[in-house]
Amino acid sequence: MEYDLNAIVTPYVTSYIREKTEQKDALLRSLEIYAEENNVPIVEPETARLLSVLTKLKRPARILEVGCAIGYSAILMSKGLAEGGNILTLEYDPKMVRAARENVKKAGLCDVINVVEADAKDYLSYIDEDEIFDIIFLDGPKAHYLYMLDDAVRLLKKGGLLISDNILFKGMTADDDHFARRKVTIIHRLREYIDTLMKHPQLETSILSQGDGITLSIKIMSDYERFGY
Repeated sequence: MEYDLNAIVTPYVTSYIREKTEQKDALLRSLEIYAEENNVPIVEPETARLLSVLTKLKRPARILEVGCAIGYSAILMSKGLAEGGNILTLEYDPKMVRAARENVKKAGLCDVINVVEADAKDYLSYIDEDEIFDIIFLDGPKAHYLYMLDDAVRLLKKGGLLISDNILFKGMTADDDHFARRKVTIIHRLREYIDTLMKHPQLETSILSQGDGITLSIKIMSDYERFGY
């Protein structure tokens, strides 16, 4: 069967939440409209608000984003950076890279957001582990999350936050009766990714039904590190 667009949260709840989370920033709102009109995948409005709250709470010095698209999430998260902070965002599609760079320029954030054209699955392995990040946001190809996890954990600061979007994939991840057969590979890999996150010895993870489903994973310290034994 084809997936149910309302499988995660009922439509009236989604409508209510979105009425309360209207985007006030003019540039970000224009990017939302562009994305809707041109079928460009960006985060859901309620997920955008969660990202905004988390970054402002965390005040990160460095953010790594996988899956830049038109630069919407990177621009959004930049508002929560610590003074002098920066974002490295990776995008595979050259057309999206050009659009993202133009939007970053419009936002006046060329010195803050570095848009790199790259296949993140390969690029992450080349980043030196001295270059640790306070937040890593995975929003690229869902079937590749599993293969990026080791590098993501390696590059995440102790106490840092790993955010993975679209984890419930319109409800298909949760139930065999709710996924399209053509998505079977993605669904199986997402399920394996979630299982790995939940059992990972260096991560503590919460699964949220926010937007299209999102996981929040904190890189935990050992008792030795926590208490200074």
